[in-house]
Amino acid sequence: MAIIIDDIGYRKTDQNALTLPGKISYAFLPHTPFAKELAEQANSSKKDVLLHIPMESTSGKLLGPGAITSEMSEEKINAQLAHALAEIPFAVGINNHMGSHLTKLRKPMASTMKFLKQHQLFFIDSMTTSQSKTRALAHVYGVPHLQRHVFLDNHTDAHYIEQQFKVLIDKAQLDEFAIGIAHPHPETITALKQLIPHLAAQNIELVPVSTLFNQLNNTRTAQLTSE
Repeated sequence: MAIIIDDIGYRKTDQNALTLPGKISYAFLPHTPFAKELAEQANSSKKDVLLHIPMESTSGKLLGPGAITSEMSEEKINAQLAHALAEIPFAVGINNHMGSHLTKLRKPMASTMKFLKQHQLFFIDSMTTSQSKTRALAHVYGVPHLQRHVFLDNHTDAHYIEQQFKVLIDKAQLDEFAIGIAHPHPETITALKQLIPHLAAQNIELVPVSTLFNQLNNTRTAQLTSE
């Protein structure tokens, strides 16, 4: 199982997410007040660091700095992504912040995948729309790609988070791996500190999200060899 805490960077209190036990992965909003500082702390603790790139949504919500929108040229998309990566150069991949509109569009997502391939980064689709084209485009451009299975804290009461955590465990046990996304809410941090230590008893290993790519590649290689 991999858990990504994203939306990090606007508040100093986001630092509390870095106190979570185990091999949590963290995604940072580019060019926000605390992103660089907290990303460096996470990287120093040998945690996976991702860029949490704002992408255009169907709701028209404000995206914040470093965003990618549908009217941008490939050159502009490259510049946005390069600027974000220059701020946090040790990032191992990206996932999308919002993006319910952009991830449905072939042209801007193809430009994004080309950039990721060039810089050897992976893409985690937050799956803010069921019509996302990222999986197909990642395959075309040879970009490692996985997608979120469960949002853990769409509501921040402890009971809801616990139920979503159980859904994530069930998914991992059924399919051999699962990815959950959560956010640096105080209620989420409190709940996860209580829930994560019980994973081992359920035969679940918490791993950096990058480890899932390695394990899946090894599994596929073994399957091909056995054939």
